[in-house]
Amino acid sequence: MQRLSTLSILVPSYEAGLAFFVDQLGFELLEDTDQGHKRWVKVAPKGAETAFLLARASTPEQIAAIGNQGGGRVWLILETDNFVRDHAAYLAAGITFEEDPRHEPYGTVAVFNDPFGNRWDLIEFT
Repeated sequence: MQRLSTLSILVPSYEAGLAFFVDQLGFELLEDTDQGHKRWVKVAPKGAETAFLLARASTPEQIAAIGNQGGGRVWLILETDNFVRDHAAYLAAGITFEEDPRHEPYGTVAVFNDPFGNRWDLIEFT
């Protein structure tokens, strides 16, 4: 058996990553371990099987890639069981949406941006 447990996402600092993922999105802080030269910081939505490892960019190439890991495309898809609830909560938390919610054959969706430049779908599948 295999499963996707963790994805690394580049952030300018651990504090900026935690402010967004934990304070704005409401993700859980699963781990924050100081490893001397870096920290192992994992966050995830409540009940999720897959987590993000917040990777502090430390080279010029990594810094340039912050917010562009998807090449300008939506590459992060956050599924919800209640779009109306989460959309309202994210607006109240200061999340910037690119569009009003759309009702598509596959569900209700709206694109939002994180403070680093990544594009996300918030979606409730039908």
